[in-house]
Amino acid sequence: MVDAAPTLVEEVSAPEPSVEAEAAAPEQSKSAKRLAKKKAAAENAAANDGAGAEGAEVPQPGTPPEEEEGAGAADSDEEPETPSAGDVVTKKKKKKNKKKKAGASAGAGAGEGAAAPTEQTDPPSIPVRLLFPSGVYPEGEWQSYKEDQLWRETSEEKRALERLEKDVINEVRQAAEVHRQARKYVQSIAKPGILLSDMCEKLENSVRLMIEERGLAAGIAFPTGCSLNHVAAHYTPNAGDKTVLGYDDVMKVDFGTQINGRIIDCAFTVAHNPRYAPLLDAVRAATDAGIRAAGVDVRLCDIGAEVQEVMESYEVELDGRTFPVRAVRNLNGHSISPYRIHGGKSVPIVKGGEATRMEEGEFFAIETFGSTGKGYVREDLEVSHYMKNFEVGHVPLRLPRAKALLATIDRNFGTLAFCRRYLDRLGEEKYLMALKNLCDAGVIDPYPPLVDNKGSYVAQYEHTIYLHPTRKEVLSRGDDY
Repeated sequence: MVDAAPTLVEEVSAPEPSVEAEAAAPEQSKSAKRLAKKKAAAENAAANDGAGAEGAEVPQPGTPPEEEEGAGAADSDEEPETPSAGDVVTKKKKKKNKKKKAGASAGAGAGEGAAAPTEQTDPPSIPVRLLFPSGVYPEGEWQSYKEDQLWRETSEEKRALERLEKDVINEVRQAAEVHRQARKYVQSIAKPGILLSDMCEKLENSVRLMIEERGLAAGIAFPTGCSLNHVAAHYTPNAGDKTVLGYDDVMKVDFGTQINGRIIDCAFTVAHNPRYAPLLDAVRAATDAGIRAAGVDVRLCDIGAEVQEVMESYEVELDGRTFPVRAVRNLNGHSISPYRIHGGKSVPIVKGGEATRMEEGEFFAIETFGSTGKGYVREDLEVSHYMKNFEVGHVPLRLPRAKALLATIDRNFGTLAFCRRYLDRLGEEKYLMALKNLCDAGVIDPYPPLVDNKGSYVAQYEHTIYLHPTRKEVLSRGDDY
């Protein structure tokens, strides 16, 4: 661009010797006038070049539009064989390109310098990663182990081991932060009159945005449970389900998030009628008791005894009758492994059971269920939850449709739980027969809803904890519970 202006001056002044000859020919007076104007313009440009710095040869952004229009008019009158016309056009194109580049550069600078968002939107849509530009996510609640394990907090060896876990734990904390923000949102919309299918879709879409869903690397860990009243677990709406949340309903909201297979499993109960408050208080207190009892080298059966003692110290008055709160004895907490929600160890919520011990470096879901009914659940109602059998090997399948469906499940869920709505969302159609074939072959396990006796009410609270070398961390703890 800098070299273009001097070339223009020399070429424009080249026709100067022919001015007198053209003046002698009256029939060419128009051409003479045009060349005279051209010469005057060239002399002015040369004067400006001599007075200004070298950089002034490039047209400035503040050039009045009428000057540019005049130059354009002169260009259009120029004879085809005059070389300077092409030079002027080229110069004009380059100037436009420069303006475009400057604008693009300014836009890029604004993007790079834009401040990171500091608050989540409503509904949530900003990835949590952008809210924490340092890449370090909030820690959960720290709790010390029992007295016989307090030495761990001052052990240099255990502290060194804890530092080695930094990256993995930071990913889990990110998933926990997504869970906290998502449940804050769902608590604001879970009002009487909402369709449960709409509530689940809104919650799950917010999780997908905040966690930046990317296949098995990050996303939803299992379907959103929204079991009502006597239904304790494993209910989520299938397509066409028009169930509506009522004022007198007790709803368990159980959903999970995961990053690189590290799962946050966390649940709470929604009840708008205050008469259910003692039931919710009992289960929340029992879950906290289970968390306090958990720790390295603790027997699982001892945790169950602590949970049951707290849970069954409460009672609920409903319609003039008093109901004791019973721990649901055939529901348990569980260990969590990568891409495996039930990691192999069960944490009972009643006394007795296994004497297996918790170990350092394990994740556990401490969850408790309290009921005004029998305190025992059975399978019932239409299945919505499914999960691939973690232990299954190769199984020959005859139906091509079943093979295709299994490929979809492997690609999108692996061994994580899913529901029919998720298959619908992926565009699967007429898959129920193929899904049944996979269940019959033992490749996929169905998980029907679990129910107590009709007319009873069940509440649930759950947190994910991690047993660090020095202390335990309640990863999913929030301001709400």
